[in-house]
Amino acid sequence: MRLVFAGTPEVAVPSLNAIADSGHELVGVVTRPDAPAGRGRKLVASPVAQRAEELGVPVLKPDHPRDPEFQEQLKALRPDCCPVVAYGALLPQSALDIPPHGWVNLHFSCLPAWRGAAPVQHAIWAGDEVTGATTFRIVKAMDAGPTFGVMTERIRPTDTAGDLLGRLAEGGAGLLVATLDGIEDGSLVAREQPEDGVSIAPKILVEDAEVDWSEPAVAVDRRIRACTPGPGAWSTHEGERLKVGPVTIEEGTRLEPGVLEVRKNAVLVGTGTDAVRLGEVKAFGKKQMGAADWARGVRLESGTRLGA
Repeated sequence: MRLVFAGTPEVAVPSLNAIADSGHELVGVVTRPDAPAGRGRKLVASPVAQRAEELGVPVLKPDHPRDPEFQEQLKALRPDCCPVVAYGALLPQSALDIPPHGWVNLHFSCLPAWRGAAPVQHAIWAGDEVTGATTFRIVKAMDAGPTFGVMTERIRPTDTAGDLLGRLAEGGAGLLVATLDGIEDGSLVAREQPEDGVSIAPKILVEDAEVDWSEPAVAVDRRIRACTPGPGAWSTHEGERLKVGPVTIEEGTRLEPGVLEVRKNAVLVGTGTDAVRLGEVKAFGKKQMGAADWARGVRLESGTRLGA
């Protein structure tokens, strides 16, 4: 099939590579416009755009896919199908109608669970033991289209959202190509999603990532891992924001919520149940470092409290 791939961040690149290496014809790539990045805030092309340029594939960067000029450009490419991974913009029906086989999305959950922008983060936060990836045909309703295929992946006890998403991106790339193969040869038929089991995974905001030390240690651990690497879990120390990396639960050790115990090579924080041992932290204006190094640098004393 003639394919136009749509995607933007690094997590979409494995699927782009898999499609480029497949028996299908990659005739174009759609991605978000260049965005400011770094200290100089210079405009930088998305990871998908950069990879497409390396592959020598035409790249379209519409401000919005409803733009008539973009839709004419897409029609000129004559795609049979448009595979999508984390493109980042809503597709109007006029764009959805262009390829005969529609737009086929790779979504990082086992639909209908965790429809929305942050399925991996919410799966970890909720304590799910298994998640996965699903291919489906995009319709107007969010992540509600009929599904083609699914893969599953166990969530490991120490997984951050970044760890899990990385594995799903690699495994999902194979699922997406297999789905496109099945659409082409007619062996795959999309099935409507069940009405039961729907859950929603909205984008996690910075304010959502503030650690509530009064929660049980298990909940604190899940929130931090779900928010790593983005938007980044955080608390406050002496009125300044302190980013907090994944923690380790210290079973049997109790401290008041938010209260610190400073040891020679470790820093513990109290929660609503067992204390947790801090991993890496990043103080405002400082580099990321181990919690013990941070404690020595600021001459932290036991009894100090994190959070409000």
